[in-house]
Amino acid sequence: MEPLHEEYLANRGTIVKPYYWLSFSLDCSNCPYHIRTGEEARVPYTEFYQIFGFPYGPTYPQPKHLTFYELKTSCGSLVQKGHASSCTGNNTHPESMLFETNGYFDSTIYSNDGIRHIILYSNNSPCNEADHCCISKMYNFLIMYPDVTLSIYFSQLYHTEAEFPASAWNREALRSLASLWPKVILSPISGGIWHSLLNNFVSGVSGATVFQPILTGRALADRYNAYAINAITGVRPYFMDVLPQTKENQNTTAQAALESYALNSVAPGPSFQVTSGQAQPNLPPDFRMPVIFVLVPFRDLPPLHVGQNPHKPRNVVRHLNMPPMSFQEAKDHRKPPIAMPVKRVEITEQFASSEEAGEKKKKKKKGKK
Repeated sequence: MEPLHEEYLANRGTIVKPYYWLSFSLDCSNCPYHIRTGEEARVPYTEFYQIFGFPYGPTYPQPKHLTFYELKTSCGSLVQKGHASSCTGNNTHPESMLFETNGYFDSTIYSNDGIRHIILYSNNSPCNEADHCCISKMYNFLIMYPDVTLSIYFSQLYHTEAEFPASAWNREALRSLASLWPKVILSPISGGIWHSLLNNFVSGVSGATVFQPILTGRALADRYNAYAINAITGVRPYFMDVLPQTKENQNTTAQAALESYALNSVAPGPSFQVTSGQAQPNLPPDFRMPVIFVLVPFRDLPPLHVGQNPHKPRNVVRHLNMPPMSFQEAKDHRKPPIAMPVKRVEITEQFASSEEAGEKKKKKKKGKK
């Protein structure tokens, strides 16, 4: 096998040219090293927030794609972790780089037959548009390595809405990929997976920061992603709901927050304020309020046996039960929460004396009539 990539040893891992002919480009800040392994794969917290939208929820859409990955053995031992970033200069998605024939994953698994499970954590779901063919490359890869299983977790759906020309093609490709269950798991990032990402792939965070609460905006977006991918594929995803389900007033707050999403428009991204040495987005108070959350340590799903029949019915229910869908969610389940709008409410304060004066004027007018 003649690999397409070149790999170099760095201080805390390796850096990889996914295509050996790449060179430094002014059009792409990450060129030519789009794949980084080991501790080199960590990104700053601010970059993680801007791309993945955690903990406050979806941010202003931006062209960058980022995929973290873990390669594991059949017993769950970690062989390698890393990340792949998109190339804006060549318009190439991370999944396309990783699953290319003779690409990085192909060479890595070919040289280490102990790898049995690939886990991806992406800010976007994979697409199958003509310029990228990410899902087609995944499909061909899984055929080439029948003993390898694939889990894909994403923070938002990519180009599945009707306004995108390739949306029908992307939805059909996602259905085909999901039909490979249990060999393939396709699911939104939710619950403790967020804390696992902070702990394993984000630099400069520790202690309480790693286990910060999942806020309402993010939790609602995760719930939307779960319903949307279920509507597309017919397979219920692995999903951990962290929205309060017991107190009526908190349900009302969550419902109001859901209704306030700008579902069909794009609002400017939130500004940042620096607090305690870290950038924090400047968002409305409602989206800063944490939801009730009981920390459940994230555990990887057990390795799956490829010998099972891959042609399972698409409506099979697996993993955790999802909460009942509210009327508003059922009405808007096809509309993604693109960004969080800032709603201005003008409050006019009136003194008691002015109120009394207003009532006297009304009485005088009635007397004249």
